[in-house]
Amino acid sequence: MKAPEILLLTRSDVAALLGLEECIAAVEHAFRLYGQGRTAQPGVLSHQTRDGGFHIKAASLELGCHYFAAKTNGNFSRNPERFGLPAIQGLILLCDAERGSPLALMDSIEITVLRSGAATAVAAKYLARPDARVATICGCGNQGRIQLRSLLAMCPLKRIFAWDIDPERSERFATELSAALNLAVEPAGVVGAAVRQSDICVTCTPSRKFFLRARDVAPGTFVAAVGADNVDKQELEPELLARAKLVVDILEQCATIGELHHALEKGCMARSSVYAELGEIAGGRKPGRTSREEITIFDSTGTALQDVAAAAIVYERALAQGRGTRLDFAV
Repeated sequence: MKAPEILLLTRSDVAALLGLEECIAAVEHAFRLYGQGRTAQPGVLSHQTRDGGFHIKAASLELGCHYFAAKTNGNFSRNPERFGLPAIQGLILLCDAERGSPLALMDSIEITVLRSGAATAVAAKYLARPDARVATICGCGNQGRIQLRSLLAMCPLKRIFAWDIDPERSERFATELSAALNLAVEPAGVVGAAVRQSDICVTCTPSRKFFLRARDVAPGTFVAAVGADNVDKQELEPELLARAKLVVDILEQCATIGELHHALEKGCMARSSVYAELGEIAGGRKPGRTSREEITIFDSTGTALQDVAAAAIVYERALAQGRGTRLDFAV
């Protein structure tokens, strides 16, 4: 039997084929399957270079068809100002997990951005207070924009503070999204002052030193820590994790490259102090928020489960719409 042709999908193809709402639903389903023990443990391999780093994330999911995906991403935070290139670039290889056949090779940027926002939305569904109305977004790049749009899919927010280490970026973010979302978005000069007024805080920066302190997070706040995805990145003071209900995407991954690993390294926490993986909550094995006063934190390092779920949507829609370029590597 001849192997199927591989579908090559560009960033514009992916953007046209994947929307935020269906990505959120797919990511929640992926976490649910994982939490119910219906899929294998995802894997990650990281390699640091002088100016950035690479990671390879791999997982498989049974989604009607049995899919496997491996994503290779380069993360170079200084790319935009140095070279005019995206900070994150990479590719996703989607395969038939029953036959081992490559099915598609697609740009990873749109999927990475959307699925990261989608995971925050899923976490907010279970961990934010139902009456949350004010949020702070820390990091006003493309990820910050998607994080805000993702939160709005779950939470009827009324007021947003935007903070960035570059004040011009937070000003631009506030201006653009106030108009686009018909929402009160204000630039914040001091991150702590903004977070103290907020019910939700999302951190999505390349910071290598924590900037969100325990003293700035009020009881009842939900924090989604998105930026830390390698051993050098850190956004949250370790003591903040120690006093909160901590939910991780993948425990082993967060203990190695997430905010959790800094708390473990400092001795503020043990692995046994982690309340749950998000899949356990989505899968119904544990409840999410259980009181108005508890601080809840989602340590989001990004898992290939999210990538498989999103890539499968892109691939199936590309086939249905006749989109992409077909390649035959067997020639």
